[in-house]
Amino acid sequence: MTETPRFLSDPFDDDKLKEECGIFGITGVAEAANFVALGLHALQHRGQEAGGIVSYDPEAGFQSARRFGYVRDNFTKASLMETLPGALSIGHVRYSTSGSKGNTAIRDVQPLFAEFAMGGCAIAHNGNLTNAEQLKAELIERGSIFQSSSDTECIIHLMARSIQSNIPERIKDALRRVEGAFSLVAMTRSKLIGVRDPRGVRPLMLAKIGDGYALASETCAFDIIGAEFMREIEPGEMVIITPDGIESFYPFEKTQSRFCIFEHVYFSRPDSVISGRSVYETRRQIGMELAREAPVDADLVCPVPDSGTPAAIGFSQESGIPYAMGIIRNSYMGRTFIEPTEHIRNMGVRLKLNVNRAIIKDKRVILVDDSVVRGTTSRKIKEMILDAGAKEVHFRIASPPTMWPCFYGVDTPAREQLLASTMSEEEMRVHLGVASLKFVSLDGLYRACGEDNGRNVLDPQYCDACFSGEYPVRPSDMIERGFQMRKSA
Repeated sequence: MTETPRFLSDPFDDDKLKEECGIFGITGVAEAANFVALGLHALQHRGQEAGGIVSYDPEAGFQSARRFGYVRDNFTKASLMETLPGALSIGHVRYSTSGSKGNTAIRDVQPLFAEFAMGGCAIAHNGNLTNAEQLKAELIERGSIFQSSSDTECIIHLMARSIQSNIPERIKDALRRVEGAFSLVAMTRSKLIGVRDPRGVRPLMLAKIGDGYALASETCAFDIIGAEFMREIEPGEMVIITPDGIESFYPFEKTQSRFCIFEHVYFSRPDSVISGRSVYETRRQIGMELAREAPVDADLVCPVPDSGTPAAIGFSQESGIPYAMGIIRNSYMGRTFIEPTEHIRNMGVRLKLNVNRAIIKDKRVILVDDSVVRGTTSRKIKEMILDAGAKEVHFRIASPPTMWPCFYGVDTPAREQLLASTMSEEEMRVHLGVASLKFVSLDGLYRACGEDNGRNVLDPQYCDACFSGEYPVRPSDMIERGFQMRKSA
């Protein structure tokens, strides 16, 4: 029997924060699952590990398909999509941020489905519940039997224990018990439901398509299906969409919104719009802030593709230093690789990135990247640039130093593995072996996001815990495990 290939999640790129998950839902269109597949394809950057789709048709009932790997490799097959009929469907692309990592079981792949007394319900979740372990222990003690390692399943069991008479009310009941970050899409036999946590940490968007509606993590998912973006679901809002229209509720206690600022820096696609702002334009503005805050005498500004490109353009425009594609990405490697040999693994980033030697030789090069996490990839890229004949390499980073882990839906290394948590900026410069290293300031990042006065230290406008260590929602489970919060000044 032939052994099934083991797919590894980008073994050559462990120096980036991994992109949480993407969710999509649609109602009121024929063959809705096909639209979901297209939407998930546009959201593939948010999760490449696995994907799933659930649909409902009055004759066929609820149908689901869950697969490992890319959307394009699974949900473009007519033989599969024909098994997902109906005008109502939701889907999910996954990068595991809770539960098992690197050894995902098919039972962990969302959407999750459960049959209640009043009918079936499927749920797909982007984010992370910070009290999931406590809830799970409580639920197991009371007789619940868990089928997956996903924190999302806590919501299903809390719904099952609710005494409310319909599914939307049970969802409200369940979500009032959870802590952390969640954007959800859910579906019953007749309703498409979207919910965002009270602080709005994770995004959720609403669009109109024909006589129907769609929900998605990002606006770029609407473009691919020709839907017209309407608005963002507000923090703490729940929408219920039926053939009769949209109902809006606010079932949670009102609190200050704290949207994830790293969505602007890296997670969202540059062609998406967040809070009325083009993600591309925000990243270009970050580059301009960097050029003002940390100028350097050099010959070329080069992005580390692809996420560093808009910031590099902004740096070049503000500094007057020419922009050039000094590093070229191999677009055909993808984000997974099958069982690389040790020799291939040692080639590292050279399999993904190649230096444009004719441009780099004898130049003083400014490399613009979105972040430095462990620093391993940054060192390899610097070596490639110097090997190509560059005179100097300067790093400019389009985010502040990443010093703290994220517990709200991003797979972050442990704090001791984050370079900036153990080294000063100068120590990092020496470690990376570059002529200079500068990060955009937290105030500069806020200004690039449209906050002209920078960061309000008493009441920050965004969740920036990965930079500041100030967590808007107490990470209860991690504190129980021994995580040390930042001590107040």
